[in-house]
Amino acid sequence: MADQSIPEARTPKPPLDAARNGETALNGGVSESAAKGALKEGVSRRRLLGTAGATGLVLGAAGGAVGYAARPAEATPLSSLGADQVMFHGKHQPGILQGLQARGHVVAFDLAAGAGRKEAAALLRRWSETARRLMAGEAAKQDDTDVARDAGPSSLTLTFGFGHSFFARTGLEKQRPVALDPLPDFSSDQLDKARSNGDLWVQIGANDALVAFHALRAIQKDAGSAARVRWQMNGFNRSPGATSHPMTARNLMGQMDGTRNPKPTDGDFDQRIFVPESGSKDPAWMANGSYAVVRRIRMLLDDWEQLSVKEQEDVIGRRKSDGAPLSGGTETTEMDLEKTDKAGNLVVPINAHARITRPDQNGGAAMLRRPFSYHDGIDANGVPDAGLLFICWQADPLRGFVTVQRKLDRGDALSKYIRHEASGLFAVPGGAAEGEYVGQGLLEG
Repeated sequence: MADQSIPEARTPKPPLDAARNGETALNGGVSESAAKGALKEGVSRRRLLGTAGATGLVLGAAGGAVGYAARPAEATPLSSLGADQVMFHGKHQPGILQGLQARGHVVAFDLAAGAGRKEAAALLRRWSETARRLMAGEAAKQDDTDVARDAGPSSLTLTFGFGHSFFARTGLEKQRPVALDPLPDFSSDQLDKARSNGDLWVQIGANDALVAFHALRAIQKDAGSAARVRWQMNGFNRSPGATSHPMTARNLMGQMDGTRNPKPTDGDFDQRIFVPESGSKDPAWMANGSYAVVRRIRMLLDDWEQLSVKEQEDVIGRRKSDGAPLSGGTETTEMDLEKTDKAGNLVVPINAHARITRPDQNGGAAMLRRPFSYHDGIDANGVPDAGLLFICWQADPLRGFVTVQRKLDRGDALSKYIRHEASGLFAVPGGAAEGEYVGQGLLEG
């Protein structure tokens, strides 16, 4: 878990005014005429339904007889969160540069027996159209489940990638990037092969759990007979607005996780994170794309929580309260690796996680981390199955993730409190232009 952060910025969008296709019935006893009146006054039908439902519940619990429809002019949206929208078409795929989302799903598929390049192209075309529609707050084109019927886009993103095995299955071995070669073995790995890798990978994120689940089901249904789910994992982050001001996220160990993430304003950000349009050893179809390393990292929380706060801080190299380096200052203060205490001991221990993962300690290696926490219940021994769905982005995984993980493998203090249980590496092409689908340059090139 490299010591880097990701901004929690959101770009507000105006609320959607159009209801989902075929929507005629109104919740909470709201009449059609009242809805039309509210729309004329600038209140979207989707928000009207959501607010009506919530109001009806409150009034019902209190025994009140007056509903929302009686006074629509005074209604205000419960939140603007659902109106936030991310564009599907663009230079890069969505789900890479956006801030952390409150809910996420990652899922890998294997192509079905007999399915090849033609079926894969048709599947990516379906997936891209579904992603475009759902990210705009619209219903799926066919057999929509209505799970997200009364919600806005909620910053939904869908991201698609190809695994190493995909290219042999589709006869495209000559188009497989060298950077997609399998990751090396690490001494701390205890990987479950059934929950690792895969032909195709999909990342789903949203700021509403139902919106994210709706997208997951739509993607699975779109797969049809062309592909089957290999593995699927669920994650979460703190909800936007839960803190008084934007701040670096915390993981399930209670630590600020991601303080030194590269930022788009950095002069070398693009060359570290994205494959360039020219002058690269990567195939042309990967232009403006990136490589995603996905690791399911279990946190041994019972052992971790036995440590004192001081011991935990020494493991990480940063204060637990505010993320500041143990050498002093604030979260963004440059860490002084040479500072010692009165006894002559290094203030930031030699095996501290934050020291080992620093780019300047790894030949400039950097990754854009965009993880989710996960909790999959309590196992038979009463131990929480919880940790981090580690997802990082880089232009070259050998220079990014592999370089840092090899260093961590040789003596990171955090290693005894975590366990890498699943792994995957995926080539994520650039964004689709209007009228195109993700991966079209590969599958039709």
